[in-house]
Amino acid sequence: MRFSIKWVLVLLTFVVLGATGAAAEAPDFAAMLKAVDANGDFGSQDYSAMFTIVTQKPTEKDSVMQVKLFRRDNNDQMVWIMQKPEAQKGQGFLKVDENVWMYDPESGKYSHSTMKETIQNSKAKSSDLKKTSYGDDYTVAAWEEGMLGKYPIYLLTLKAKSDEVSYPMLKLSIRKDKPLALKEEDYSLTARLMRTVLFPPRYIDVAGKTVYSQMLIEDNLNPGEKSQLTIADVSVAKLPDATFSKAFLGQSAR
Repeated sequence: MRFSIKWVLVLLTFVVLGATGAAAEAPDFAAMLKAVDANGDFGSQDYSAMFTIVTQKPTEKDSVMQVKLFRRDNNDQMVWIMQKPEAQKGQGFLKVDENVWMYDPESGKYSHSTMKETIQNSKAKSSDLKKTSYGDDYTVAAWEEGMLGKYPIYLLTLKAKSDEVSYPMLKLSIRKDKPLALKEEDYSLTARLMRTVLFPPRYIDVAGKTVYSQMLIEDNLNPGEKSQLTIADVSVAKLPDATFSKAFLGQSAR
């Protein structure tokens, strides 16, 4: 009996030491999220790009939209303007700090909006076009290691710090070799999977940053419904200050 108790105590000591060592070796996930965010944050440089959004629904013909995006990340400003289809051309979105508006060129009126709004008939939201802010908006609730395709990853479960974000819980797969996300799962408050977002490892190098050239968004509530976002014409050229204004939206619709 004494011999058994002795060895049980020894084994428990190794278990405790092993657990302590594992905890000590855990990566700094807060820093990792900040690195993911920094890779798509253009800071004092302006950012613009053209997004082509192809949406598929089983009972409908594929729809194609083009959205011109303008961002000034340092000032948390963003504008997108619909280019196609022709019937929706000129519809726009403006974010300046915490103020968000939608613009309807047919009526010439602005209405208050949120980053959570869906872009027309697609599966994309306005928040999908802004710079990522995982580090500011979420805390890491759990993590594990794994593989996604050929890539070793960290799989992080993230809980929102406030209700300002589009989804209160995410599962984010981040490459181990680079601070780049490969997959994002978006969950409701009841832990129901709402959307799955894939970031294929096809990148564009711009001003020292590595940005995604594609996003694939699957609607998990409506099987078969999905959108593919393709990014082109990326630029960091300086934009006029007037770009981030209601007047610019009105002029662009003419």
